[in-house]
Amino acid sequence: MGLVVPEPEIAFRILALNTEKAHNLKDKALEVIRMSRAIAADGSNRSESDVQFELEQASLVTIGACYEKNARFSGGAYKSVVAKCESFSTDPMKKSLKLREAHADKLLELDEAVGAAVVKLKEAGWNSGYLKPIVVARVNPLRFAKLDKDQTADFDKTIDKMIEGARKFDPSKVRAQVVTCCAGHISDSG
Repeated sequence: MGLVVPEPEIAFRILALNTEKAHNLKDKALEVIRMSRAIAADGSNRSESDVQFELEQASLVTIGACYEKNARFSGGAYKSVVAKCESFSTDPMKKSLKLREAHADKLLELDEAVGAAVVKLKEAGWNSGYLKPIVVARVNPLRFAKLDKDQTADFDKTIDKMIEGARKFDPSKVRAQVVTCCAGHISDSG
């Protein structure tokens, strides 16, 4: 059975309300970036703020752009950081998408630096599926920051600091308890 709706706005609202399948982060983010691109192409001057119900979270636009560029991007490792740095733009979607693209490029650069740090950990003898989240947590400057509900951190400063931290990552400072604790915490919550 299918539903044909000629108005994209209505179609996007139906997609946002779809509860049939619980989407994983990748599917949800790709759906959001596709909606954003369709809105940018429709000739209207609608902004992310105008369609925030359909987009759900501003971070999904950026993460979706990352998945478009790299299908193997580890969005879950960065979702909480990006969520603290992104807010819905009031600029027309065409303009805000350029910013999201730039943010996606920076996140992909961070992912490469984190990947290199994971390699260092493996070379030091660590073997766990949780090495990437451990590195991200160690280089995350926002992990102890207290942000108000409507406050966001500066994306560029935060990600630049994380890239720097990942490039300087020292595997000798990671203890076995951290890996064991993180693996237990992640498997219990996820």
